Amino acid sequence: MEEHNVKECVFCKRDQNTVPLVQLSYMGANYWICPQHIPILIHEPGKLAGLLPGAEEMQAG
Repeated sequence: MEEHNVKECVFCKRDQNTVPLVQLSYMGANYWICPQHIPILIHEPGKLAGLLPGAEEMQAG
């Protein structure tokens, strides 16, 4: 599994020293997202296109 050593939100790019981060495992890699942007992951994943591989193909939950 690929590891992204920089722990920052995939959406806003704030790091673990600025906001709490939640680890996200997706397509064999680990990513990070802050609690503020978890709703985007759930309800509007297309907004993560270009930031998270395959996000444009995700369906809203």
